Amino acid sequence: MVATNDRWIVERTGIRERHIAPPEIATSDMAIAAARCALAQRGIDASGIDAIIVCTVTPDMFFPATACLVQNALGARRAWGFDLVAACSGFVYGTTTAAHLVAAGTHRRVLVIGSDTMSRIIDYTDRSTCILFGDAAGAMLIESAAEEEDFTFIDFLGEIDGSGGEYLKMPAGGSRLPASHETVERRLHYVHQEGQQVFKYAVRKMYESCKELLDRNGLTSRDVGILIPHQANGRIISATAERLALPPDKVLINIDRYGNTTAATIPLATQDAIHQGRLRKGDLVMFAAVGAGYTVGASLWRWAY
Repeated sequence: MVATNDRWIVERTGIRERHIAPPEIATSDMAIAAARCALAQRGIDASGIDAIIVCTVTPDMFFPATACLVQNALGARRAWGFDLVAACSGFVYGTTTAAHLVAAGTHRRVLVIGSDTMSRIIDYTDRSTCILFGDAAGAMLIESAAEEEDFTFIDFLGEIDGSGGEYLKMPAGGSRLPASHETVERRLHYVHQEGQQVFKYAVRKMYESCKELLDRNGLTSRDVGILIPHQANGRIISATAERLALPPDKVLINIDRYGNTTAATIPLATQDAIHQGRLRKGDLVMFAAVGAGYTVGASLWRWAY
């Protein structure tokens, strides 16, 4: 499709394969499947969910919210919910929001889903973006722990920098540039990215957010059981790990298998960490992400799975 090859892609991104949803599958379909997997693993029915948060930048449609479609398909009659838009930081923001809902005592179980069908908004004539993204969904259940259990949400650091909004965006389709013949002809309904700007910002902020979060909780990288970062670029993750002095066995990288699946990268990586025996009950896990906006997020948890 474009002037590139496998070696060029692997050297610059670390990506070896990606998964693309067939035309009949939309973001809600993947979200529903991921939610059912999470509920089955936990052994509970959808009737036990109090809220559903769907983190996505590729909803089925502008409205209704994808969370509404998921709630109906699951039969989660007691649940309310909403979509959360924070691009690649979406799942970190979503799980943090869920943790605060549970900590407030107003919710017992909140289902957080990251689901993105990025292939629908990628320009396959643009080498700088079309090699990066894949389609996927993942889900986590955030719920209150028993009083005697020391498994908890510890802390969160969030940041946005709107001055970076021009460097990674989908220009058309909203109220600023509604769909028209001109916007379609100019390919403005696809992802547009200035790669070097985004790369430099992501390398700096991924490290800074993790370091600040550890420092303010009196922790060091030696206390971290595993870092599960957003999977945007293998070089970004490696640079962050090196600056944090984290050895490779304490950093989950699976971008080679999925590419950048936006809000789904962290739940996918968490599942791999569990299956590989690298994330166990009681471990201190740190999630971190940088996304369009710019959005930045990092969180610390004592894992209870």
